[in-house]
Amino acid sequence: MSGNKTFGEIKKEINAGTLDCHKLVSSYLKRIEENKHLNAFLEVFGDEALHQAQEVDDKIRKGKAGRLAGMVIGLKDNICYKGHRVSVSSKILEGFVSLYHSTVVERLLAEDAIIIGRCNCDEFAMGSSNEKSAYGKVLNPHDNSKVPGGSSGGSATAVAAGLCTAALGSDTGGSIRQPASFCGVVGFKPSYGRVSRYGLLAYASSFDQIGPLTNNIEDATLLLEIMAGKDEFDSTLLQKDAPNYFEEYKKTDTSKLRIAYIKDCIDHTGLDPEIKSSLEKTIASLKAEGHTVEPVSFPFIDYAVPTYYVLTTAEASSNLSRYNGINYGYRSPDAKDPDTVYKKSRSAGFGKEVKRRIMLGTFVLSTGYYDAYYARGQKVRRIFVEKTNEILKNYDLILLPSTPGTAFPFGQNDLDPVKMYLEDIFTVQANITGLPAISLPLGKHSNGMPFGIQLMGRKYDETTLLAFSEELMNIH
Repeated sequence: MSGNKTFGEIKKEINAGTLDCHKLVSSYLKRIEENKHLNAFLEVFGDEALHQAQEVDDKIRKGKAGRLAGMVIGLKDNICYKGHRVSVSSKILEGFVSLYHSTVVERLLAEDAIIIGRCNCDEFAMGSSNEKSAYGKVLNPHDNSKVPGGSSGGSATAVAAGLCTAALGSDTGGSIRQPASFCGVVGFKPSYGRVSRYGLLAYASSFDQIGPLTNNIEDATLLLEIMAGKDEFDSTLLQKDAPNYFEEYKKTDTSKLRIAYIKDCIDHTGLDPEIKSSLEKTIASLKAEGHTVEPVSFPFIDYAVPTYYVLTTAEASSNLSRYNGINYGYRSPDAKDPDTVYKKSRSAGFGKEVKRRIMLGTFVLSTGYYDAYYARGQKVRRIFVEKTNEILKNYDLILLPSTPGTAFPFGQNDLDPVKMYLEDIFTVQANITGLPAISLPLGKHSNGMPFGIQLMGRKYDETTLLAFSEELMNIH
């Protein structure tokens, strides 16, 4: 079996009798071994995945298999899988084993998905390059000297290199869509509140969202349908049954949509000229197909990253306070009393970038600075929500770049954190507003690297977003 097959292609082979799940998993394990230099996986569940595959093959023969029989999935290392280690690529959780399934894992397993391993990521999902993992950087499969993007870089690389059928990531400010753009795969962030976060180790709770990285829209849609829906363990979730996305998106009429493109993004000085040219060609193609495509102004783009980092670091400061060397995870051997347990364990257990964000978050929440930073950031967030929804009252979708450029060389942004943070300038809007967004692998730069084009939709209207994404993939 060659890599990068869609689930539909795999199912056809299984139905034709030319492939079974055991052979499929064996093939992926061989590819993972051949590509272990990419460092996409922190741990591979080889024997267990083969055992799962055998059980699924038995179910297929008996006609009792679930909808995901034959889909082999990698999990980002911040999603809990009972009885398996989860570390968020951090030394602070080294050796920690999850006591329960995340809701998404429970739902995938119920439909006979096979989980092949846990994927590397930036430590605590804080990064845009996957250089911040405590267990080594992930390489971009298209050019090993370049970053794969972050924080879900291991998941994106695993899918792009054909090491699994699909992978799950988490997206707090673009952590699914940005690596999807750099690695040339589909990266989808559902609306905030559409997919349960129960069992996702938190970075910033009001921004985090689980989503899939896949080779096509159909697989992303199927995974969304199975993962989405009400869950008593997540109080921020929309407490309604999820739509039948897989059937509905195929029936949705996307022949005459109104699409806005944010002029401030396309004309942004930081946008690569070739990506700008590709977006302009896409706009022309959509107009030729009969869609209404018009420019809109959103003069707040340069405030997106500062707003995002003020608010997310504040939430991270609170969320990560539980990692203190007392109850679980890493404890410094040099600690002599409760005070040094906290100080030495956190100092040694967390990496530089995580400590930077914890300190920044603690600062913006501190007495005398709370109103100047955190409270003001929440007000700006409200403006983002209102102005973006105002655009979406008149348009069905918003078109914008996924990333300012293509994957950059390792170490390029190491000395300038602000430059690294600006890699998310076009993706954070969807997280600030809680809207669904997707990066589509529609471009190839003259430097040989892929890049994505991004679409953002109305909250909880993933159906239109996915249906139009399918059309755009077909006409581009």
